[in-house]
Amino acid sequence: MNVMETKIRKIDKNKIDEKIIEEAAEILREGGLVAFPTETVYGLGADALQEEAARKTYAAKGRPSDNPLIVHIADYDDLRKIAVNIPAETDMLAAHFWPGPLTMIFEKSPIVPYGTTGGLDTVAVRMPEDPVAAALIRATGGFISAPSANTSGRPSPTTAGHVEEDLGGKIDMILDGGTVDIGLESTILDMTVSPPMILRPGAITAEMFEKVIGPVDVDETLMSPDSVQAPKAPGMKYRHYAPKARLIIVEGDLREEILAIRQLAYAAHREGRNVGIIATSETLPFYNYGIVKNVGTRENEKTIARGLYSVLREFDEECVDTIYSESFAVQGIGKAIMNRLEKAAGHMTVSAADIVRCQKYRRILFVSGTDSARGPMAAELLRNCDLKQEYVIGSVGMVVLFPEPVNQKVEAIMKSAGMSLAEHSSKPFDTEEVRDDTLILAISESVKEKLSAECGEKENIRTLNEFAGDDTDIPDPYGKPLTEYGACFEILKKLTQKAADRLNALVEDEK
Repeated sequence: MNVMETKIRKIDKNKIDEKIIEEAAEILREGGLVAFPTETVYGLGADALQEEAARKTYAAKGRPSDNPLIVHIADYDDLRKIAVNIPAETDMLAAHFWPGPLTMIFEKSPIVPYGTTGGLDTVAVRMPEDPVAAALIRATGGFISAPSANTSGRPSPTTAGHVEEDLGGKIDMILDGGTVDIGLESTILDMTVSPPMILRPGAITAEMFEKVIGPVDVDETLMSPDSVQAPKAPGMKYRHYAPKARLIIVEGDLREEILAIRQLAYAAHREGRNVGIIATSETLPFYNYGIVKNVGTRENEKTIARGLYSVLREFDEECVDTIYSESFAVQGIGKAIMNRLEKAAGHMTVSAADIVRCQKYRRILFVSGTDSARGPMAAELLRNCDLKQEYVIGSVGMVVLFPEPVNQKVEAIMKSAGMSLAEHSSKPFDTEEVRDDTLILAISESVKEKLSAECGEKENIRTLNEFAGDDTDIPDPYGKPLTEYGACFEILKKLTQKAADRLNALVEDEK
């Protein structure tokens, strides 16, 4: 395709510039291509009744020609010009959901070219809510075909910048109306079957339809890329919405997903690789490795829908070869989010439970007397060991009346070894810390006896010496010269390295 100049015109949906709309409409009437905002994503507009315009659309996007285009209208009466045998329920659906993020499929009328419908005898029709889209449709003549304005297979565009990135130099004009409201494509409802069937989930859900027209079916099948069947609606057959990196969805309950993604990201870190993580506001703080992006909040999944494609595109700018994503509920708009994620991932999923099952311990807790010397030193030393799994490593004390920093001599020794405990603040032991996934390492036998008295004899309560398999005494340097703290450090260094070796051996045993 020859490179052309792509004009970009900023337009305010609250104060529409009719001159800009007319300029864009003239391009469409002459068979050109104009990208424009809708409430869902940006659409790549062409005159829906011109066969040649459809050919240009497929060429600009690199889109398979059997993937049908959606025809956009601005006035309900125009539906009858492009569709026939329209079911009675259509009036009720249109009254409730048009204009809005709903596409309905009907038998097409003769004026709609097969180039627009992907060779099918059906036509997909939508009435967008965005004022810019409505104005452009009316100015053009009433019928604009508009798939998403992106290179085929890429994440759909939610800003004009996304459109320019993919289609700059390939289309005539982009109307820049800012960021879209919804961020996921429209729900597609097949009206040629009874009851009507959802072919692509979106912001309008099955429950919402059923309140208006009664039961609807949901097409739960996923067409494979090598299927010989023509897709009846956009997004059914081909891989869509995909970032350049491999995307994998980690599935399980949310806690398992977090633990599994943490482990996958840590493993990549040890190999010197960066991975991407799609997280939410609620889970963002739990990840320590990888490039983590916040897609939205689970309290309002509309924010996730709005942010999904932007986040997928952002990862294209990062040096990652793999992206791991948490999964989302399949109720309401969550179903649409998961539909897009699964398409973007090429249906690649892993079980969170299978990953976390290989990890006997997830937390290591050192317990000493006051949590101001030996315990914190041991914890920091273990953090600096080469561990095959990521652990939450901490320390607490049996006798802590109030938070206090580590002993100054401890910090001096740590700094001389290239480490620091300057941020440490002593914490008291809490019996709630004794969980099956936590290895509790007492600094001395007397501390272990106190733990056992409070919590009972447990397999995961050990002394550091026991677990390391080394009975070297750990001296208490309190009140002694700096050299004694140094000697204690060296013993702890040896024991924590042996503990790390034992932990790594446990990892191999669990595999």
